[in-house]
Amino acid sequence: MALETPHLAEQEERPLEDTVVKVYRCSKVVKGGRRFSFAALVVVGDRAGNVGVGYGKANEVPLAVEKGIKDAKKAMHSVALDGKTLPHEIHGRYRATRITLVPASPGTGVIAGSSARAVLEYAGVQDVLTKIYGSTSPKNVVKATLNGLRKLRNKEEIEALRGVTING
Repeated sequence: MALETPHLAEQEERPLEDTVVKVYRCSKVVKGGRRFSFAALVVVGDRAGNVGVGYGKANEVPLAVEKGIKDAKKAMHSVALDGKTLPHEIHGRYRATRITLVPASPGTGVIAGSSARAVLEYAGVQDVLTKIYGSTSPKNVVKATLNGLRKLRNKEEIEALRGVTING
């Protein structure tokens, strides 16, 4: 139990931060004119290995953002990191979007577009190279990036899965 207590304390020290990746506006033509509705794509994370993506819809932007944040907090995922970068190269996929995430040396920064950058920064990655193939729609890019991050495994997890020790 003593090992779990500092972990919980770390989570409390790191408050969740959120950012709006994109706001979508939809219009419906009715008898009196146009009626608008909004959807917000939101990323939430603690910059320490936990990140979530949410999508909220409402008739006003602030309500859509609020719903998106609530949805993202429900869909939080932990990410295996190697310091400030990724443990290994990985490919994420979602529908017509494919993204390659490559670990980088310290000081490189996050070399990514705005959609992928939001997910990576809020996950706690500070040094990474990315390349997107196929669709560059923000919804698809965010989900493909999250898919790639969820597939990451650190050295300890691989050793446990295989039942061997890895040198290097």
